[in-house]
Amino acid sequence: MANPIEQFKIQPLVPLKVGALDISFTNSAAMMVLSVCLITLFLTLSVRSRALVPGRWQSMAEIFYEFIAGMLRDNVGAEGRKYFPFIFSLFMFVLFGNLLGMMPIPVIGFTYTSHVIVTFAMAAFVFVGVTIIGFARHGTHYLRMFFPEGAPIATAIILIPIELISYFSRPFSLAVRLFANMTVGHIILKVMGGFVVSLGAFYLVPGVVPFAFLSAVTVLEFGIALLQAYVFTILSCIYLHDAIHMH
Repeated sequence: MANPIEQFKIQPLVPLKVGALDISFTNSAAMMVLSVCLITLFLTLSVRSRALVPGRWQSMAEIFYEFIAGMLRDNVGAEGRKYFPFIFSLFMFVLFGNLLGMMPIPVIGFTYTSHVIVTFAMAAFVFVGVTIIGFARHGTHYLRMFFPEGAPIATAIILIPIELISYFSRPFSLAVRLFANMTVGHIILKVMGGFVVSLGAFYLVPGVVPFAFLSAVTVLEFGIALLQAYVFTILSCIYLHDAIHMH
């Protein structure tokens, strides 16, 4: 059976070094570029006609638009409208990364959302961004996030450390949630695929059972890919809400 961890290995496609620094163009980078290109192509072609009665592609683009706009409106309010381009881009980048990772793409096939360094970079960008927004809007009053107004001063020794830990754990929980779900799902698919090949090669009937289970897990994994893009985005909206409204 093939090593299920092998699929997460980063392969350099264009080796390049500057001194001791390795800046090779890898399969992970290639998939990110492919995702950005496909997102741009999808949105450009979908809204090019701007028909009064939208076609299939325009309808899909409008569904994504309304979905993210509604998410911002419900979780951040009217003040979150200015952050729509960023939230929409974040959702599409994670979604396409998850879905493309399910496709058998030759040479460059890779799920970049299965690497914690990628998910942590996105989560850290969100964390730093909302923190800057919080201080820009509220100044030093934003520190009240760590000690709510009206709380007895005697509880400060307990509340402040708890709130600080909770606040600074946000990027880690956001990154690990996406990374862990995508990694575990792909490992399960790889293991089940190995069972189908090994059992099906010798016994037809025993091979049918893992194949049926593999098909069900594949459908489930596509659902998880959609769900994790949603979860990553809605948590970003919640953090943005806290920065704007202090709650």
